[in-house]
Amino acid sequence: MGEAAVSRLARSSVTIFGVGGVGSFAAEALARSGVGRIILVDFDRICVTNVNRQLHAMKGTLGKSKVMVMAERLQAINPDALIEARAEFYSPATSQRLLVPEPDVVIDAIDNITAKAHLIATCIRDKLRLVSSMGAAARTDPTLVRTADLARTQMDPFARDVRKMLRTKHGLTFSKPVGVTAVFSMEQPIPPVPLSYDTEGFECVCPGGQNGVNDCDHRKRVEGSTSFVPSVFGMAAAAAAVKLLTC
Repeated sequence: MGEAAVSRLARSSVTIFGVGGVGSFAAEALARSGVGRIILVDFDRICVTNVNRQLHAMKGTLGKSKVMVMAERLQAINPDALIEARAEFYSPATSQRLLVPEPDVVIDAIDNITAKAHLIATCIRDKLRLVSSMGAAARTDPTLVRTADLARTQMDPFARDVRKMLRTKHGLTFSKPVGVTAVFSMEQPIPPVPLSYDTEGFECVCPGGQNGVNDCDHRKRVEGSTSFVPSVFGMAAAAAAVKLLTC
């Protein structure tokens, strides 16, 4: 990459919204790439259901704040970096505060479509460079992960729903590129398989699952996730961010 590019990374700031299966891998890749300031935003605590795909989920961390555990991990990777953990939900009420200081690049790994759409609309309005993860769940083929402008994704129902909400709620149009780098998959989503022991229907077992903002019991369907697709989404998001920071 050259000394000039590495120096730019060291002076750069990236804010990552959502530190789960996608966001945790993106954050670690950026720390290992030498990004000088990383701000992590996620209200959730680590759950046993995260162990198959999230870097911070392991014995001894269950129940702890995702951003706090991840911040400690990133600081150990790069002691010279400034790592900040913000255990908060992104929402219209918190948006302005959570985007201060203004990052050089934003990575959106939020799985709540309402919050995601608001963040995307805010970044477009404020001309903030954004890399946004679309649907990483319900896929099994990491070789089908792609990046493109949000207006140009293919085969991704989640991206289609995001664009619909951005049109109806935020007045955006997608007849031409909007300047948001989307990470998406060309693979059709795979419906979740019923579990033999889940006789009473979906039951949330995660700490903080009843939080009044993004309660997991309110979800109509919980998609399955592998270890090897969300991680590739996160790596692709980090690669796109590094490209933006060094171009």
